[in-house]
Order: sequence, then structure tokens, then C-alpha cells
Amino acid sequence: MQLMGSSAVGVSLTGAAYAAHAKPSPPEQVLDGQSTVKIQLNINGAVHPVLVEPRWTLLYTLREVIGLTGTKEGCSRGECGACTVLIDDIPRYACMTLAVEAEGRRITTLEGLMEGEALGPVQEAFLEEDAYQCGYCTPGQVMAVEGLLRKNPQPDINQIRLGVSGNLCRCGAYTHIFRAAQKAAEHKAK
Repeated sequence: MQLMGSSAVGVSLTGAAYAAHAKPSPPEQVLDGQSTVKIQLNINGAVHPVLVEPRWTLLYTLREVIGLTGTKEGCSRGECGACTVLIDDIPRYACMTLAVEAEGRRITTLEGLMEGEALGPVQEAFLEEDAYQCGYCTPGQVMAVEGLLRKNPQPDINQIRLGVSGNLCRCGAYTHIFRAAQKAAEHKAK
């Protein structure tokens, strides 16, 4: 028992000595979670000045503040991919991204793939290949494929599988989704 007590005292003294010589870290700048901040989001080529709470996700801000409802809320914890958007052409989960993190970045949502009322090439390919059933995951799947094709315009089937691997489809329409990605690559090549 005596040995354990001596060891604990030695460890405590060592920690205290280290703390006495360590440089104090500067105070963190913490935003109050209830206050609002003004940010500007570049969404689909348009700048949107918005007032947000620092804790609001990009998903919440897109849907509830700006009114772009193409991005869907699925799990709200980064597991399903229904909320996938492109940030600087890279697929990201909007439910796991704070709106304040996205300021100064180029955000593309499902609505941004359309040309007026016409579907974009990836959306058209999903329609042609019947790459949806219930359709809830479709916006996220479309955005994942769009992000993949922006990075790699001619992906093979394994690259497509990897590119959409972060997006779940409860209905199991994966074969159709893979074909739609291949067809979208053909559409974009024209």
C-alpha cells in the first residue's frame, strides 16, 4: 500500500512540475451557440447572405433558412448520404458540415445541377436508368455521382462503386445507380 501511495505522489509532483513550466495556451475564441453570425454562402453560383447560429448545420441552413429542399435529411449523423452536396466539387455530408464552415466555399446542391427547368446530365441519366425506387436517397446519390465525374470523367465500375459507397439506398437500386453513373459519364462526354 505504501508503495502505491508514494508512486501516486511522485506522478502528481511530476505533473505539477510540468504544468508550472508549460506555456499557457491562449484563450480559445468560442462563439455563443445561441447568438447569430452573418455569413455569406456561395450556393449554385449565387451569394446568399444569411444570419445563422454557429451550431446550425449546412443541411438545416439550406433547407430551413434558404429554402433549397433538394438536399434531404436522412440520418442527421453522417451515415446515409441523403444530404450530400458538393463543396468545392467534393461530395460532403451537409448534416456533418456547419454552415459557418462552408463560408467562402463553392456549394453545389441538386438544384444547381439543373439548367433552368432542364435536368442536368447526371439527373437525366438517373431518370433514363430508373436509378431510384422510393427516391429518398436519389439527391445524395446524384450529388455523389456528380462529384465523382467532376474528379474522374470516365470512371470504371469499381471507381463508381467507391464513389457512391458513402450513400445508402434502402431499396437496393445499386445496379441501376451504377448504370446511371456510366450513362452520365457518356452524357457529359458529349
